[in-house]
Amino acid sequence: MYHKPYDSDIPLVCMDEQPLQLIRETRISLPAVQGSVECYDYEYERNGTANLFMFIEPLAGKREVHVREQKRKKDWAEEVKHLLDNEYSEARYVRLVCDNLNTHTIGALYEAFEPEEARRLARRLRIHHTPKHGSWLNIAEIELSAITRQCLNRRIADKEILNLEVKAWADERNKKQKGVDWQFTTEDARVKLSQLYPQLRAS
Repeated sequence: MYHKPYDSDIPLVCMDEQPLQLIRETRISLPAVQGSVECYDYEYERNGTANLFMFIEPLAGKREVHVREQKRKKDWAEEVKHLLDNEYSEARYVRLVCDNLNTHTIGALYEAFEPEEARRLARRLRIHHTPKHGSWLNIAEIELSAITRQCLNRRIADKEILNLEVKAWADERNKKQKGVDWQFTTEDARVKLSQLYPQLRAS
């Protein structure tokens, strides 16, 4: 999939999800001053959880990050609908790379929407699941690693702040058209993932 040339009519989009714990400060931190770093209390208050939906089109250097409370089939289906109707409304169909989670199925569309609407969306979607135990082949995991290190490596109190932070992070990377330097080739895959390929034996 990753070796295919760029085609705006049939874009390749990778998606993945990540849970996040929201943490509220119990005391006001002391700002950094000359000769001293910022000081904050080790004590904190848990403030629920959130879930990030990451969509990235590697060849275009474009990504979308959305915050939701959960990652049910309905949440995934609504995210896919937004992707197809808003981000790629002009595309003939979208090739979506995702892992084998039981929510990532065409059936989720039929659980979330009326049959006619689900069919309309399904016709414009081609799902390509990564192999079992091979979710690291999904480029969206690289992008989730980047957002974790660059944006989420601190305490974030609530979903409103989280929404603002991840949007600012994604906007900045999109402005730079930050791509992904994917170096894992088909030849590498035939060696590392040899158990997934048919084994021919002489009779």
